[in-house]
Amino acid sequence: MRKGEFTRESVLKAIDEYDRVGQETFLTTYGYRPARDYLLVHDAKEYDSKAIAGVAHRYEYGQALGPHAFHGGLQEAVAWLKRAGFEVKSIRNPDWVWDEILLACAITADNGWKGLGATDPRVIEVSELLQLMPIHDLSSRNDTFRNNNGVARKTFDIATHHPDYTGKPTNGGARDVAVLKAFLDSPLEMAAAAELVRAGILSGELRELPPADEEADEFDAPEGRLLVRKHFARERNRGLRQRKINAVLGQGSRLACEVCDFDFQRAYGDRGMGYIECHHVVPLHEAGEGRTKLSDLALICANCHRMVHRRAPWPTPQELRALMARQRP
Repeated sequence: MRKGEFTRESVLKAIDEYDRVGQETFLTTYGYRPARDYLLVHDAKEYDSKAIAGVAHRYEYGQALGPHAFHGGLQEAVAWLKRAGFEVKSIRNPDWVWDEILLACAITADNGWKGLGATDPRVIEVSELLQLMPIHDLSSRNDTFRNNNGVARKTFDIATHHPDYTGKPTNGGARDVAVLKAFLDSPLEMAAAAELVRAGILSGELRELPPADEEADEFDAPEGRLLVRKHFARERNRGLRQRKINAVLGQGSRLACEVCDFDFQRAYGDRGMGYIECHHVVPLHEAGEGRTKLSDLALICANCHRMVHRRAPWPTPQELRALMARQRP
């Protein structure tokens, strides 16, 4: 049995069985529970997507997959069914991420830390921006995804967790509180980050970023995923990197990490010749848009690069070098 590899015909046979015996019998027979996140849509009917995917294996290979043999989310059941040509829709919307709360928090701050109504033009604009963000896969969204009412509720989640609010807070999450705290601690930086995200979505620049970037999403930064991804995209600009390398070599210096002095050519010989990573010293939300100067760039090794980005606030190469020096016996 090749897990996840089944034909459209096998799915249709599973659907036919589901229709014949009914949902309850179908789920009980194969040990599944009703779907909580995704539904398969076929001929204007809705089906428990994970159960259908598991039973499709029975018609393909003679043995169904049990509910504990695979995941019902985007990476397995949903992807398999979509690959077979079926529509799968989300039952509930994905959790809000930092970038989304960032925009909601910015308009809440603009409103004197009071919640906004669903008809407020600022709420309507944020709703439209959130629907354009390339963060959540389309199949993970339902018809109410980040609509005006949802954005308005989020502003009240934020406002009622403000330190000056004396009433009972709404059911906001820990991330709402974290973004609010970041705004209160660094209002100018967070407002700048929100404006960069807003401008990037309106211009289409941030909408062109891939929906997922495991490397960028691994790191922590107050500005959110989209600006971090853009920051990484700038660092991967081969032209800028080569200009920086040429400038260093033109001064008679060697290509060594500005943090730990690691030299790829010395370590790897010809294989390491001319290689080093390039880092934008100033985060995008602090630097803003504009032409990148070579003085904004630092040449560092892969290990030090990851340590810079690992946790906010990002240290400069000099600060990380000083940290390493303090660790030495």
